[in-house]
Amino acid sequence: MLLNFLDALRAAGIPASIKEHLMLLEALDQEVIARKPEDFYYLARATYVKDEALLDRFDQVFAKVFKGLEGSSELEADIPEEWLRLIAEKFLSPEEMAKIEALGSWDEIMDTLKKRLEEQKGRHQGGNKWIGSGGTSPFGHGGYNPEGVRIGGESRHKRAVKVWEKREFQNLDSTKQLGTRNIKVALRRLRRFAREGAAEELDLDETIRGTARQGWLDIRMRPERHNAVKLLLFLDVGGSMDPFITLCEELFSAATTEFKNLEFFYFHNCLYEGVWKDNRRRYTERTNTWDILHKYGHDYKVIFVGDATMSPYEISHPGGSVEHFNEEAGGVWLERVAHTYPATVWINPANEAHWNYNQSTMLIRQIMNDRMYPLTIEGLDSAMRELTRKR
Repeated sequence: MLLNFLDALRAAGIPASIKEHLMLLEALDQEVIARKPEDFYYLARATYVKDEALLDRFDQVFAKVFKGLEGSSELEADIPEEWLRLIAEKFLSPEEMAKIEALGSWDEIMDTLKKRLEEQKGRHQGGNKWIGSGGTSPFGHGGYNPEGVRIGGESRHKRAVKVWEKREFQNLDSTKQLGTRNIKVALRRLRRFAREGAAEELDLDETIRGTARQGWLDIRMRPERHNAVKLLLFLDVGGSMDPFITLCEELFSAATTEFKNLEFFYFHNCLYEGVWKDNRRRYTERTNTWDILHKYGHDYKVIFVGDATMSPYEISHPGGSVEHFNEEAGGVWLERVAHTYPATVWINPANEAHWNYNQSTMLIRQIMNDRMYPLTIEGLDSAMRELTRKR
């Protein structure tokens, strides 16, 4: 059965390897879990699933391969039998209680259920025979019978010998705005490793070779590997960006962790002739945008983060800024950056469905040559792919 499970996972597009399968078998052999279907489910899921987007697919395969396995836990009763009998006596007459009998073995119960399904033509409520809700029938839910098959509904007494209900699964949405850990995973697509700096790590292979050659322990070290990608990050702050503060903080935190060669600057609404690094000193300590274009080489990748929501005049006209008189339009500065750094993208935290209804967003998207991506895991992944292609 486990080999069939492995084949079913692969057929469903889940990259389950033989190594992972052997790992699962070894875990079962070592009895790392209790012999319960639920424990096996979590062990198998942790072994085979490495991508959260595949969790729903795994659940569907598991339910199909191990059909009926989940119901075994319903054999346990967590309410004393005498309590159930007292409740039944309160609502049922002695004659009705006398008619309630267990049908017998599992096979007898399932055979009877099959016959009832063939005979029954419509919905039924109450009664002691048909499949429905309420009543004393052993099939359905919401009624009373010491043994039977619960179909749908919710268990109050955990007395069913089998649970049979339709389970609805919702695909995980890869466009959901998630936390710092997921953002880091998306940013890691933009990596180019190099060995640099003072930090060192043990070079095990060279140490073994040197020791064998010299006849004594010859420890060899090598510079630690770092992400060699150089990144300029421009962050829009204030105004319409306030609702996205937490999300942008998560992105900023993830970026500072993933990229050693990172320079960041703040701007408001659109890029103009000056940016800053400290919002508390934005009016007194500014950096000239021209200086940035001349200081950082063309091999830098550039990411703008902003909702692109503003007056279109801020992008298209001199003097359009809401805070100062800009001698050149914001769009001119954006074009200069995009020309100087071919690897430039714009990350937009606003709902992508609203982009086409906002004129300023469409203008910036046009300047960026349509390289605007939503601040979601899928959007970040696409943006990193785009930056990787640009040299």
